[in-house]
Amino acid sequence: MIHYVCKYTPLELFRAFGEDCAVLEEMPENFELSDQIAHANLCGFGKSVIQAVLEGKVEELVLVNCCDSMRRVYDIVESTGRCRFLYMLDLPHDDNECEKEKFAGALRRLKESYEAYSGKQFDKERFLHSFALLHTKSRPYIGVLGVRVSGVLEQMIRENFQMDVENLTCTGGRRLSVIPKELEQMEEDALFLAYADALLSQMPCFRMNHSARRNRLYLDPALKGIIYHTIKFCDYYGFEYASIKREIKVPILKIETDFTSQSAGQLLTRIQAFSETIEGSADMDPGKGISEEAKKQMESGVYYVAGIDSGSTSTDVVILDQDGKIKSSMIIPTGGGAMMSAEKSLDLAIEKAGIKKEEIVRIDTTGYGRAYIEGGDDSITEITCHAKGANYLNPNVRTIIDIGGQDIKAISIDENGAVKNFLMNDKCAAGTGRFLEMMAKTLGLSLEEMSTLGLKWKENIVISSMCTVFAESEVVSLVAQNKDVSDIIHGLNVSVASKVGALAARLGKDHPGEYMMTGGVAKNQGIIQALEEKLGAKLYICEEAQLCGALGAALFAYEKCKGESVQK
Repeated sequence: MIHYVCKYTPLELFRAFGEDCAVLEEMPENFELSDQIAHANLCGFGKSVIQAVLEGKVEELVLVNCCDSMRRVYDIVESTGRCRFLYMLDLPHDDNECEKEKFAGALRRLKESYEAYSGKQFDKERFLHSFALLHTKSRPYIGVLGVRVSGVLEQMIRENFQMDVENLTCTGGRRLSVIPKELEQMEEDALFLAYADALLSQMPCFRMNHSARRNRLYLDPALKGIIYHTIKFCDYYGFEYASIKREIKVPILKIETDFTSQSAGQLLTRIQAFSETIEGSADMDPGKGISEEAKKQMESGVYYVAGIDSGSTSTDVVILDQDGKIKSSMIIPTGGGAMMSAEKSLDLAIEKAGIKKEEIVRIDTTGYGRAYIEGGDDSITEITCHAKGANYLNPNVRTIIDIGGQDIKAISIDENGAVKNFLMNDKCAAGTGRFLEMMAKTLGLSLEEMSTLGLKWKENIVISSMCTVFAESEVVSLVAQNKDVSDIIHGLNVSVASKVGALAARLGKDHPGEYMMTGGVAKNQGIIQALEEKLGAKLYICEEAQLCGALGAALFAYEKCKGESVQK
């Protein structure tokens, strides 16, 4: 099996030797082996290639010198001696006649090298039969652009969209505009020159000199949305994202990975929220999913719906009555698993409401633990649910800032509470509720005490690091310097506000409307004050701020039931 990393790899050449080819798309849990021999700042994909080789999953590998990382990967892999066949293909940056001839020579040298290694002969008939016919994209579709995505991530995207998904990254969208019949009568020199021409005439990757031709990717009227993938420490596609974001008219979601599977949960939330933004918030087909028992209860005229938000820190429940009014709510710490916490919080909310469990005709779930809650009728991302809940609580809100236990979100919504755009922090605890918990513990305070002490500051202390580990060390050092606790807390509040404010600024605010803060951190007065100063605007804070996600889920459940009533 020949593994490769670039769409310019001459797959047809290897098939002429009777070999199968596969994209190397290993997405390991960690880089335990590669980190022992590779530089810390090598991109995640480069490390994943080295990891796969060291784990014995790759024995024949063809690399392309598309970037400096691949050159470094080649040197490292070569030094291990773990590949039986390792080759670096020299790829030109242009597609003029001179470069085509040079590339044709490089392809012939690769052919000769593989003949010498394998003892096999190049079979022209196999070569000609290996060319696939060009196909037309299905309409409409979601385009996955940017740097290569792993098979795991691509499958995750496909599973969460009803529309077709086209992989147009640097390993996807491989299209050779060559007809085998045209090659049949060619001698080898002409044959390889035509082959080089076909490979270089593909839609160029961003590192090619004619990358402007890539504009065709964004101008296709059938393109309904873009998921743009970048890899940590990869500069090429980060630049392209910044440029196309200003030009395109379709929704775009940027996701950055380190090419490990550790951030799968957060990636899934972003992808599902983007799908809900483009294809609809939830399955609102009237009547679908309403059981016969629930229908009978609804006919009585007295029924309730519930929304459960299973978060990393708390599990929240909101119960609405048949008129869409809040009947009861409950917030408990998440512990013992999402399912157990959801059941306990729901039971307490039912008890508080003074109703029977069988009177609840529908339950919708949200939050990071939503996939682990049995008995829910539908599952919706917290991004969409926060938008729905915020619109219910204040129809004038257009930007939501949600500081949760493990992430930060900035969400732009329209007058109906539909998500227009959203951004989330990368997988890092900086600025989150967990960060504040750690700082409070370091200072020996409760979150309630920390919420107000920072308002009494006198000295403007700057906390230079937002990393939870480094910030904790910085706080310990400040305590040792006998700095006032109020001043330290104010410094922490400003650092959190700076991070959150930067996220909101990236989201943009090109429409009138209020800001709203949701999540448990909305109770922190010091954070609110610092954030309002950064934004230059007041934040709408309400009693139900922490319940916003659960409220949104309950509202979706309510609308589903109302749809059933309207259908009747």
